Amino acid sequence: MLLLKNADIYGPAPVGRADILAAGGRIVALEPGIRIPDSYVETFDAAGLIAVPGFIDGHVHITGGGGEGGYATRTPELVLSDAIRGGVTTIVGCLGTDGVTRSLAALLAKARGLDAEGISTFMYTGYYAVPVRTLTGSIEQDLLLIDKIVGVGEVALSDHRSTQPTFDEFARLAAEARRGGILSGKAGVVNVHMGDGRRGLSLLRRILDETEIPPTQLLPTHVNRNPTLFQEAIAYAKTGGQVDLTTSTVPAFLEEGEVACGRGLCAMLDAGVDASLITFTSDGQGSIPDFDEQGRLRGLQVGRVTSLFAAVRDAVLQARVPLATALQVVTANPARILKLRGKGELAAGADADIVLLEPETLEINGVIARGRWLMKTREVVAKGTFE
Repeated sequence: MLLLKNADIYGPAPVGRADILAAGGRIVALEPGIRIPDSYVETFDAAGLIAVPGFIDGHVHITGGGGEGGYATRTPELVLSDAIRGGVTTIVGCLGTDGVTRSLAALLAKARGLDAEGISTFMYTGYYAVPVRTLTGSIEQDLLLIDKIVGVGEVALSDHRSTQPTFDEFARLAAEARRGGILSGKAGVVNVHMGDGRRGLSLLRRILDETEIPPTQLLPTHVNRNPTLFQEAIAYAKTGGQVDLTTSTVPAFLEEGEVACGRGLCAMLDAGVDASLITFTSDGQGSIPDFDEQGRLRGLQVGRVTSLFAAVRDAVLQARVPLATALQVVTANPARILKLRGKGELAAGADADIVLLEPETLEINGVIARGRWLMKTREVVAKGTFE
């Protein structure tokens, strides 16, 4: 058992000062003045620290991504310590552009490996292409038969790398994901990669206007990649659509008009978007390609999961978004949208995924996943098998 004493708790809503008792990987009590004999429990005095839920990164290329510049530009796999340094205790893995040399079987194996190393993992079936390539032969069967699969993605739209699906093809995909989600008790979310194309979110809006599929079934990501798409995403979210902002970026993209996530969150809230509809993801280990106007690759960098909470910090410290609101986008919101039970909150019965923050700087001081220390007093104390 692990007992954290005297923490200032955001669950993610502010709770006040209390103790957290974890046992068997779950929080069994959260209240002031918990007393357990030292011989039964490891006690850690968290006075002066903020305790928040472990962060959920819902879009990570855990087996690597990229390849847009040829075989030498395939990005590397995620290592455990990168997740730890970013306070990420739950990850949803995905493929990207490449669904041939990167396979769903390898994605599932990597997810199980990270799970064995200490964090919680889930995954999407499919990749950029439509029709969707699956493990069992259909989206519905993948959702019903494979425990870690929670949805479909990332399916590419409005991008020169997409397979240019028709509206009927995309609607059929979303419908099958919904049916599989209903039958399996999972989210069945379609994670939609949004490119810079002029069609923007038009197919998603048509799904909501012309079918019975609800907005909870769709999660467009990278919506902060340019000002036009960002404004369209604000309008989409104001009608009830869920939107995801990508935290991995490079200075050149920001100079060209990409919207930084901290500023983007503030702008969405100021525009009247319900905070519960917004998430951040890192696009970790994915490539960050720079294409010219003719679609030719000019350069390539790699996304990092550590960018996830860095963007939350920026939202709080620079854009002055309240801490509880900023935490929602990487805790409670993705947990609800993706139906990740036991995740995204600090409460009795929830998984013991906890991040300890320094109160002034919001730097990460400690990370606990399923009741086990991964970082303690700023020192990473767990490593991946081959680190």
